[in-house]
Amino acid sequence: MLEDIATIFIASALINNFVFQRYLGLCIFFGVTKRMETAVGMSITFTSVMVISAALSWLIYKNVMIPLNLGFLKIVIFIGIVSGFVQAADTIMKKVTPGLYYKLGIYLALIVTNCIILAVPLINASEKYDLLQSLTLGLGSGAGFSLALIIMASIRERLELADVPKSFEGLPISFVLTGLIALAFLGFSGMIPL
Repeated sequence: MLEDIATIFIASALINNFVFQRYLGLCIFFGVTKRMETAVGMSITFTSVMVISAALSWLIYKNVMIPLNLGFLKIVIFIGIVSGFVQAADTIMKKVTPGLYYKLGIYLALIVTNCIILAVPLINASEKYDLLQSLTLGLGSGAGFSLALIIMASIRERLELADVPKSFEGLPISFVLTGLIALAFLGFSGMIPL
């Protein structure tokens, strides 16, 4: 059982990283990685929302949707759960850390429709994970997304001091870097058989 949990965590964080292997969540990825402060803030918020929504989605799916044969409403219900937690995180962040709240701006609201947040409960439902496995997938996916944000933010901050050709400044060099990091993450693909 512990091996399964470790496998799910490592696979979701490194091997099947949503940004570098599945190319999901790129809007927030490119938007908040200009500064390390916003990348770390989004990492914490995103991972928290992902773990809590994974747990609540699992509970509602197993205890309400399956018994009532409402599996066809997965996407609608999961989006509702995520939007509730994002609204709560939005309100808490506005009160606790207003500076970070204003730096994250529109990207905080985009968590609601982020495909990674929605992918986790959908994967949990399709793989028939139990609660601990669902939490592990949420935490591992959040850790993988956080790792992607922090790696990219650190590189983009360093690039401000580099002599980048004019045609590659801004988003073009970010796409090139993302491709190179994704190639590096392919090295993890043989770690654990899934």
